[in-house]
Amino acid sequence: MSRRAVPKANRTAAGGEGSRMNLRPIAGPVLIALLSALALCGCERERRRFETPPDNASAPRAETPRTSALQPAQARGDAVRLPAGNGEGYVENAFAVAQGKRLYRWYNCNGCHAQGGGGMGPALMDDQWRYGSEPAQIFSTIVQGRPNGMPSFGGHLSEDQIWQLTAYVRSMSGQLRKDVEPGRADSLQGNEPEVGRDREHPKPGAK
Repeated sequence: MSRRAVPKANRTAAGGEGSRMNLRPIAGPVLIALLSALALCGCERERRRFETPPDNASAPRAETPRTSALQPAQARGDAVRLPAGNGEGYVENAFAVAQGKRLYRWYNCNGCHAQGGGGMGPALMDDQWRYGSEPAQIFSTIVQGRPNGMPSFGGHLSEDQIWQLTAYVRSMSGQLRKDVEPGRADSLQGNEPEVGRDREHPKPGAK
């Protein structure tokens, strides 16, 4: 029995419709796969964008520990600045003593030494000091600092200010002349108050 011929136009239409029907089942999975790949790429980019930096433990560390700017100069490895003289022009100068008193308060020296009577730090009312009570020795103590509590102020004060502070520290122990402004009230001086001497030994002609 012979097959009936199908018109060419009908065959083309039927073939095209069949192709579209065959593509529909394939297009769904392909589209899902493409969307999944794009989503994975997007997640990867987001992960890289917000990735935390590497652990600092792997970074190289300094060989020497960090030290405070107020530690003794020797502990920090700083060059020690020594005085050129022995405080000439400062230790017997009333203005220098007054400026030193102001610096003493500004840098909170009384936090350790109080008003000369001592506390956490040694007393300054006498001249029996471990590192010496001469002007150059006091200068070096202020600049360098000393072990067990005395910080270095060499990087915070000029040489002029250090000498002024030295002059005031010496005045607290009565090591200056009487015509130089005293560092503390007469009642706190190591020597006998002038008012008391006047009462015990009245001036000639006084009633």
